Amino acid sequence: MYFMVLSVLVYLSTCHCLVENDNCGFLKWLDTTSVSVEIIKKGFHRDLVMTVQLQPDGLTDVKVLLIHNWPRGVYIDPYQLASLSDQHNWQILLDSTIDLEAPAHKSSGFVTYLYPIMDGPTSVWQNISIPIHGRYQKPSFSGTGFTSVGIELPQLLLRNEKCTQLNKLEPHTVVDAPCTADNSTTCAWVKIQNQKGHGRVNLQFPVGDESFAMPVCGGTLLVTLICCVALSTYAWKHQITNGHHT
Repeated sequence: MYFMVLSVLVYLSTCHCLVENDNCGFLKWLDTTSVSVEIIKKGFHRDLVMTVQLQPDGLTDVKVLLIHNWPRGVYIDPYQLASLSDQHNWQILLDSTIDLEAPAHKSSGFVTYLYPIMDGPTSVWQNISIPIHGRYQKPSFSGTGFTSVGIELPQLLLRNEKCTQLNKLEPHTVVDAPCTADNSTTCAWVKIQNQKGHGRVNLQFPVGDESFAMPVCGGTLLVTLICCVALSTYAWKHQITNGHHT
């Protein structure tokens, strides 16, 4: 009798381990997982395109999260993202309110949590595109003309809701991050350590020459005065008062 009970317990334990190992099977594909980024378009309005490479055998019920630490030299327009919500295959969560009008030197960096929407098992997601915008830079006396703003590779994290023993699966790094883009509830995610994608990308934005500030201001004031004098002379010459000729 005791032998039968012990056999049943061992069998159930084995089944539980097999199910747990199956749910955590995506972990064996971490070394072949990568993310790469590129920038398209020119000027102050660009698109950042990310490609996530995953192995198809490990994608069942797996969620993906891209955490991006953005520099203060660029911003994302949340109103634009809302208007384009039906045109992209991802959801995004911002960690703070973004001032759309502030120049770069009066702004701070921010973090986004991007969740690709996966309809089914696949090995590659392409064209995860986010519209980004460059901020105006503080004018400089150096006359360099342009400044470089570096954008780092996003952190790639994976999660399977049925894999509940992540903290025991060394040497994988487990971090807490928002579960979805709809709320701030945190979940345990596995961080991809050895990403094979390229490193940071650099954007070039023009910098105003502060040495031209006085000539431009002086010229603007001079033109304004000339226009005022010309209009006053014209009005006096034609005796225009209260909008009527006299």
